[in-house]
Amino acid sequence: MTTTAESEARKALQRLRRAAEKSVRELDALEGALKRAEGDDFPVEAYAGLREALEGVAEFVDEEARRLQEKILHAGGLEPGRVRRSSG
Repeated sequence: MTTTAESEARKALQRLRRAAEKSVRELDALEGALKRAEGDDFPVEAYAGLREALEGVAEFVDEEARRLQEKILHAGGLEPGRVRRSSG
């Protein structure tokens, strides 16, 4: 069973993950619109850098989720590498 703090952390991680995913979608939409309007003047490198940063946020969220899960399992007396989800 998770504590309130752990539950809040999991919820916050999910919100951050959704926000990062939405940011990438919005960046794609902006990039598409501006590429057509600006042509060769469009700052491709700047958008690639921002996309990379947003992917870094997603990687951070994934790592924090794994770390939190390991802490929860360890607190419950389980080894994280030995726990498997059932398929049913």
